Amino acid sequence: MGQYVARRAFLSVFLLLGVSVLVFSIMHMAPGDPVMMVAGLEAPPEVVEAIRKEWGFDQPIHVQYFRWLRRAVVLDFGISLTTRERVSFMILSRVPNTLKLNLAAYALALCIAIPVGVYSALRQYSLFDHVGTVAALLGVSMPGFWLGLMLMIVFALKLHILPVFGMGTWKHYVLPAFTLGAAQAAGLMRMTRSSVLEALHQDYVRTARAKGLAERVVIYKHVLKNAAIPIVTMMGFRFAYILSGSFIVEHIFAWPGIGRLAINSLYSRDYFVVQAVVLMTATMIVIANLTVDIIYCFLDPRIRYD
Repeated sequence: MGQYVARRAFLSVFLLLGVSVLVFSIMHMAPGDPVMMVAGLEAPPEVVEAIRKEWGFDQPIHVQYFRWLRRAVVLDFGISLTTRERVSFMILSRVPNTLKLNLAAYALALCIAIPVGVYSALRQYSLFDHVGTVAALLGVSMPGFWLGLMLMIVFALKLHILPVFGMGTWKHYVLPAFTLGAAQAAGLMRMTRSSVLEALHQDYVRTARAKGLAERVVIYKHVLKNAAIPIVTMMGFRFAYILSGSFIVEHIFAWPGIGRLAINSLYSRDYFVVQAVVLMTATMIVIANLTVDIIYCFLDPRIRYD
């Protein structure tokens, strides 16, 4: 186990290095000049050149990259071009807000998906199963931004029972958390249903029932335990997706998190903020995937990575 974790951590460094090269290149290939955003369109040429030299944009692209990477290793992502704040402080001050929203959405998705998926598999082709399947299909098909706007229209503008923007009481969590968790719950419910159905038709389940074990014991000890691995895989994937997919939801509901910060920084061509957010998001996704692989060993003793 230790060797596997060390090997995966070592390979993750190269993966993140590739992400850093990609995001740095894309930001510098995008049209527009960030220096003009700072200096203003009417700034004299000497002022523009002075700002370009001050921020290091007069250096070759590879020099800029290695200078930024050297500071990023110690979590120093530079100074924001628009606000003049330290990028690390801007991100870290918003990370708790993003985590709160993501954890609320993830908990909501798990509370809906796991029980509904298991019960649908145990009651295959029943009315509950058909309704759950249709609901899951709708949840997967609906774009998050469209669902968020519809929820705003119904519960905020029409019924006036939930707030639309910002972060405050628990009511502010309802609409963005449901918007973010709906698609995750739908996908996870379908995976749970299919995994449990596959386990129900295995020989060891028939043997357990033939031995006279109670149905509750068969379900909890044999079916759910063996169906857990693909479910855990999907849970890890969905959690990583929520971390990266909350940007649009945060922007729609004016949630003060790193997603909204990233989109606003894209509008203002704030290179350093966007690069830092993407790199930190990729790091969290890599950590989430590595955690799922480690959990496999505890769920199935047959798996030995070493």
